[in-house]
Amino acid sequence: MSQGYAIELYFDPALENQVLKAWNVLARRQISTQLIEIESRPHITLYSSSFVEPTKLESIVKTFASKQEPLSLCLSAVGSLPNDNNVLFLAPTPSLSLLQFHSQLYDALKKEGIEITEEFRPDSWIPYCAVAQDVPKARIGEAFCVLRDLKLPVTGYAMDIGLVEFSPVRELFSYVLGNSIEG
Repeated sequence: MSQGYAIELYFDPALENQVLKAWNVLARRQISTQLIEIESRPHITLYSSSFVEPTKLESIVKTFASKQEPLSLCLSAVGSLPNDNNVLFLAPTPSLSLLQFHSQLYDALKKEGIEITEEFRPDSWIPYCAVAQDVPKARIGEAFCVLRDLKLPVTGYAMDIGLVEFSPVRELFSYVLGNSIEG
């Protein structure tokens, strides 16, 4: 049974591999393997909800993706969220193009009557790419040190947008930005 759905922004292969390196280093040190175990893929979450009709989202996302171009990204900082999930992440530089991209998706979802929680509204959304979750509190400091040793910033492009069901993660569809053909 699904816990929810998320619209995710995916990276070009080179940028995705940089994120996977972080996942693998943390896994080798037995700090966190959660993202690997749930079969996630490096991404930035644009929207998430437990209560949404995936088929309704598909037409919105397909149309939205066809009107967008690949988006330049720079993962430039290491961070953590103030919740009990002990998530560590790489944060993209919040460029105007990234913020506008998210805001335009928000507008497209809102126009179709999709309910959007506070954390995914443009004025409160925190863009991030998770590299670890459920990190034991006693190992968060060590994990930060490992992540700080990465050669940041890393740059690349967001190339695809897709919908996943979780958990475990199962991609329902994805579309290449600027192209209405399914990815």
